[in-house]
Amino acid sequence: MSEEEEHLVEQVDHHSRPFEPKHFDGEYPIVVKGLVNRFGDQTIHDRLDLEVRKGEILGVVGGSGTGKSVLMRSIIGLQMPKEGEIEVFGRSAEELLDEHEVDIRSRWGVLFQGGALFSTLTVGENVEVPLKEFYPELDPELRHEIARYKVRLSGLPDEATSKYPSELSGGMRKRAGLARALALDPELLFLDEPTAGLDPIGAAAFDRLTRELTDVLGLTVFLITHDLDTLYEICDRVAVLADHKVIATAPIPELLELDHPWIQEYFNGPRGRAAKSGKEDLEARVASSTGAKKTKAMDTKGKSGD
Repeated sequence: MSEEEEHLVEQVDHHSRPFEPKHFDGEYPIVVKGLVNRFGDQTIHDRLDLEVRKGEILGVVGGSGTGKSVLMRSIIGLQMPKEGEIEVFGRSAEELLDEHEVDIRSRWGVLFQGGALFSTLTVGENVEVPLKEFYPELDPELRHEIARYKVRLSGLPDEATSKYPSELSGGMRKRAGLARALALDPELLFLDEPTAGLDPIGAAAFDRLTRELTDVLGLTVFLITHDLDTLYEICDRVAVLADHKVIATAPIPELLELDHPWIQEYFNGPRGRAAKSGKEDLEARVASSTGAKKTKAMDTKGKSGD
């Protein structure tokens, strides 16, 4: 992250934050136990278990129909499961939604597929929606300022604040949706296929932004994706949905050692091998560049010593 972006984060944290957020001190801000989701006769999840570690980017993958989005919607209370327990920040999600709905929902942000922006509102007005909902007492000028900071934090220029979604490219709409998801300084960030529909350059830029924001803001990220480059580049662990369950949750090198047919086909297929090769090539170039810089620095030091 550049010095300008780091300064912007400091401004957001210390100047424009109108509320003092609560922080979860435990190891697992999300715990799912024995989750069952059914639609009619179709079982989506059957005794699914999952733990999301604090501070990680967890990639969630699975074939079509395995219920990745249904799982996310269950965690944030948009889908009521048939059975099972979901804990968010150490407490039952059902209890929190019933008794302290405003408190719990203000502590996570969600980027749905396509951004899910309100088409009749500008980008800035979209970002202000959660601020108005949860903190209606905020001074309008402060609310506008916070929205502007969040827009810039998402990597958009200032002028994007006054534009409508129809005036933005697909990548810019994704970033606008991210700005809205970050409006309340959340601890949890849910991303549903954030790079879908983006060209490789735009997808890589969004991945870098996600990693940087996670590190700087101390986020925990639940990231649904089918993008193998994203999984290799920024995910600390990957949860694999298959057979109505999470069959494995681990870093990719450990997943590659498993003999489950879907895991092998997904990660060791042509696209999986290409993503792995690209990651290894990038690491090699970075290592080579770092080594060259160190050698140059040592040579310069040696000459100055002479």
